Amino acid sequence: MKMWLLFSPLLLVSFASSLSEFTWHRRYGHGVSEEDKGFGPIFEEQPINTIYPEESLEGKVSLNCRARASPFPVYKWRMNNGDVDLTSDRYSMVGGNLVINNPDKQKDAGVYYCLASNNYGMVRSTEATLSFGYLDPFPPEERPEVRVKEGKGMVLLCDPPYHFPDDLSYRWLLNEFPVFITMDKRRFVSQTNGNLYIANVESSDKGNYSCFVSSPSITKSVFSKFIPLIPIPERTTKPYPADIVVQFKDVYALMGQNVTLECFALGNPVPDIRWRKVLEPMPSTAEISTSGAVLKIINIQLEDEGLYECEAENIRGRDKHQAKIYVQAFPEWVEHINDTEVDIGSDLYWPCVATGKPIPTIRWLKNGYAYHRGELRLYDVTFENAGMYQCIAENTHGAIYANAELKILALAPTFEMNPMKKKILAAKGGRVIIECKPKAAPKPKFSWSKGTEWLVNGSRILIWEDGSLEINNITRSDGGVYTCFAENNRGKANSTGTLVITDPTRIILAPLNADITVGENATMQCAASFDSALDLTFVWSFNGYVIDFNKENIHYQRNFMLDNNGELLIRNAQLKHAGRYTCTAQTIVDNSSASADLVVRGPPGPPGGLRIEDVRATSVALTWSRGSDNHSPISKYTIQTKTQLSDGWKDAKTDPPIIEGNMEAAKAVDLIPWMEYEFRVVATNTLGLGEPSIPSNKIKTDGAAPNVAPSDVGGGGGSNRELTITWAPLSREYHYGNNFGYIVAFKPFDGEEWKKVTVTNPDTGRYVHKDESMSPSTAFQVKVKAFNSKGDGPYSLIAVINSAQDAPSQPPRIISSVRSGSRYIITWDHVVALSNESTVTGYKVLYRPDGQHDGKLYSTHKHSIEVPIPRDGEYVVEVRAHSDGGDGVVSQVKISGASAPSPGLLGLLLPALGVLVFLEF
Repeated sequence: MKMWLLFSPLLLVSFASSLSEFTWHRRYGHGVSEEDKGFGPIFEEQPINTIYPEESLEGKVSLNCRARASPFPVYKWRMNNGDVDLTSDRYSMVGGNLVINNPDKQKDAGVYYCLASNNYGMVRSTEATLSFGYLDPFPPEERPEVRVKEGKGMVLLCDPPYHFPDDLSYRWLLNEFPVFITMDKRRFVSQTNGNLYIANVESSDKGNYSCFVSSPSITKSVFSKFIPLIPIPERTTKPYPADIVVQFKDVYALMGQNVTLECFALGNPVPDIRWRKVLEPMPSTAEISTSGAVLKIINIQLEDEGLYECEAENIRGRDKHQAKIYVQAFPEWVEHINDTEVDIGSDLYWPCVATGKPIPTIRWLKNGYAYHRGELRLYDVTFENAGMYQCIAENTHGAIYANAELKILALAPTFEMNPMKKKILAAKGGRVIIECKPKAAPKPKFSWSKGTEWLVNGSRILIWEDGSLEINNITRSDGGVYTCFAENNRGKANSTGTLVITDPTRIILAPLNADITVGENATMQCAASFDSALDLTFVWSFNGYVIDFNKENIHYQRNFMLDNNGELLIRNAQLKHAGRYTCTAQTIVDNSSASADLVVRGPPGPPGGLRIEDVRATSVALTWSRGSDNHSPISKYTIQTKTQLSDGWKDAKTDPPIIEGNMEAAKAVDLIPWMEYEFRVVATNTLGLGEPSIPSNKIKTDGAAPNVAPSDVGGGGGSNRELTITWAPLSREYHYGNNFGYIVAFKPFDGEEWKKVTVTNPDTGRYVHKDESMSPSTAFQVKVKAFNSKGDGPYSLIAVINSAQDAPSQPPRIISSVRSGSRYIITWDHVVALSNESTVTGYKVLYRPDGQHDGKLYSTHKHSIEVPIPRDGEYVVEVRAHSDGGDGVVSQVKISGASAPSPGLLGLLLPALGVLVFLEF
């Protein structure tokens, strides 16, 4: 008797009836029978790059390695291509994990990998680097104070201490912990170098600053000595142009990473920062910070590579900076190896293909050792080729591993697992393939017989290389008993089945082409003849895809009332239902098909390839490509627009006004300058309005000088010596450009020369002019116009307003000062405003020690007030009228804490130059 075996990677020869016939040609393991379920190591966990903090108190670090295998694997570790001495007390193993006790940078920093093996072979893990992280403290020396004129830009240097790795994050403390500076358009902390930038210094920036540095890898933070910042006051701060001082450099990024670019400018006023990708649209995943200083691209892709630009601008000028982002890619499998069994003596091509940027190279390991480079082909395999293989794809960014076990199979043919079918059905006139698939190694030779007749290849009969028998143009005489014979150098076997011939299936009523309009119904007929001993089913497909009547029951229905009929009803047909319908009548033996086309006429499909060109202030040029007319000619096109000011899409005015159906270009006109627009195009035919095109990318029209004047110009009133001018601010759609503001012009009614002032706040509608020489209630002519960086708009209509009325040229007449208990009651006459004065709205009373200027101030609408009796010395009570024109002239009275006068003594108060006089009767 002979026994045939499935050889493990390291078993190299079969054995005969005696065990003594075994020959071993491998370093590991043993032979296994075909039923053996053992397998080589498969990694379930591999070591990863690890950073160990030098100041860690844990005292150990672990590198993980775990593999699944039968029998269980044995592990060992290598460091910098040398074996790790696991007998040393410094190392211990937990399963396959390597634990390093009391890690030492000089001894333990390096590249590690794990080896897992059993008697089927050995595999090697990915490489992992063990590094030691640290963050030194800042130097102890004091940092010098920084003095900067208000309105000027400045930078405070962080100068972080020595550290590893280079993944620091930066913040700045103000005066004390944990008060951190909040970044805004004026202040920016670079995460590249840690410096603090201030676009222009204000008095509120005064304080002590400290750079706070954190290392997330080792969870440690340090901060520098405080730097005193002293703003130097300036009478007037001069504006100066934008100056980009934080500039991003060329960046090399890996696909899938998040990329951050920084751009910050000094300037007064604070510059606005804008980002763009030169000559291309910005990536859809791009995010810009609130301040505008940071551009972040999430999950960057190869198509995001290109030239990026940031532009900083204020009213004094602009600055630009450009740099490139280069996107490369870590290796990624296109096709990798899997566990494989091959027959002894056969050939093997094991594809292993990866993509990446740069293109990865391929190398191979066998049982953990270098084996081959490039494409792997094995010819006339022997047991020597069995083992654990690893395909490694690597480029400058890293490596990926694919592991697989190669087993060599050797056994005599057997049909036990896959015998021939006992009964095979075939239709008359058709074709049949009778499979013969014994398990055998090496591959056997095949022969066939029908009954006692040996079969050979001919015009109707073909024996395939894999052993299958093909019979074409089947006749009734082809029915009978067929036997497949398989033989190799290890033995032979056969298997038998019976071929039964049936009547063919034929379409006898085929579907017909149909032409309908959207919303109508269509019927597709289909009937067939077939063998009555079999069951017949109908299958409908649309454009090559089988129709699922359970999911598509709204539009598709079957007619089950007719025998042997597969009629299809299409209800309320839509454009998407146009196409080729195929009816297939099938039994378990054969099938027959027939097809017909359904035309559905309807409104046009969406135009494609929409492009925006020649962008101007009030117009853009659009081009597009013609979409499907859905079997009804396109009569016209409509251009639609959407802005941030509109609720939805609106039809645009165009040039030409009517866009004929044969056109593929037009202009949108009468657009709003300096406005963000989206565009789309819609086609129309006699059956209705079609689907819109995909919206264009957002574009901003060019700026232009304003052409609308502010309305509701007026004003008047206010405080003394003031001229208040008001108007209705223009809404955003009329700004037409950046650096938008207003020019306010005014002159005395009979004056010749207009005085002009600039108001830079686009949202304000008020300006107050102060002039101590201005007479109250003076008539002025005023007018207002808008301006932007492109020029000035028209003036509004002239309005006539009056300057504020004067404050009360009269003092309140104090009529009594009476002591009542612990308080004095001061009473005065009401002040009546003169014709040139503002109406009196109340009174202000100052209660102060005699000889001092400061005291307690009261406000009242009454003509009297109570004040406390002074504890010692004399106090002065000052009373003045108040109006919109300002505060009036003062009257005053002195009071003291002395005992109250006798009843015969009346205090009569006479207004003599605002001084209180006491008379005794």
